[in-house]
Amino acid sequence: MSERVLPGPAGASSGRRGRTGPRATPVRRLLRNPRTVAGALILGALGLSAVLAPILTPYAPDRADFLARLAPPGPGHLLGADHLGRDVLSRVLWASRTSLLIGVISAAVAVGLGVIVGGIAGYSGGWTDSVLMRCTDVMLAFPVFFIAVMFLALFGPSIAGLIVVLGGTSWPPSARLVRGEFLRLRQLDFIAAARALGASRLRIMARHLLPNVVAVVVISVTLRVGLAILAEASLSYLGLGVQPPTPSWGNIIADGRDYLLTAWWVSLVPGLFVLLSVLAFNLVGDGIRDAFDPKMQT
Repeated sequence: MSERVLPGPAGASSGRRGRTGPRATPVRRLLRNPRTVAGALILGALGLSAVLAPILTPYAPDRADFLARLAPPGPGHLLGADHLGRDVLSRVLWASRTSLLIGVISAAVAVGLGVIVGGIAGYSGGWTDSVLMRCTDVMLAFPVFFIAVMFLALFGPSIAGLIVVLGGTSWPPSARLVRGEFLRLRQLDFIAAARALGASRLRIMARHLLPNVVAVVVISVTLRVGLAILAEASLSYLGLGVQPPTPSWGNIIADGRDYLLTAWWVSLVPGLFVLLSVLAFNLVGDGIRDAFDPKMQT
């Protein structure tokens, strides 16, 4: 029998407690988390500035004014100019398009591969699970950054190469996470019922298991984006990432490394953008994890 709510003030009070009490919906818990809200606001500001870069920037990102070389922050250049007289604010806002795009796409590729590998391993079990997890262990044994340096040094630096190498080497943590969820879920009664009704393996994985790990996948994506942005900035700083004249936060930082004492703003401003973006994605990821964690609902 279904549970009925008693009429009158007692029933109404109970309904209000169900909406605002400790068992509130994940969305409500997200909105009540100040760190998550702060991270979302930062991400919204960064995304909006990237989309509106052509409108917000006072100069073209590659416009050089040699009379303004290393000009400090002021009326003409709000955040200063670099060694070629290019406006730092304009370059950083245009670079946000490149850096955020690389971070989001490479994280999506990594998590997508992790879902495929972890899902097959977790549902199949047996030798399939053993083989896939040993391959995952091998990938985890190699330092991702040095694999990226080797790949880009051999095949040449490019945006597509960055996405491929960052996405193709960062999937093992997501695979292990998804595998653990599939191992837990496949023992539950609704999966046994689906098998009894004759559902195929692919249907069970796509229609019954995968929707139940969406929260885990979203959390993994948000955390991977921050790491991908940091990796892109590091590789671009070394000259193995985004190549000029396309601006990215990493190569703008590299442009100012010879002028840290005399023109600190050239490297500081893009460095702050990297810091804020990584911090914001981590805050949002932690907030989503807390909101969907069953322990937080007690």
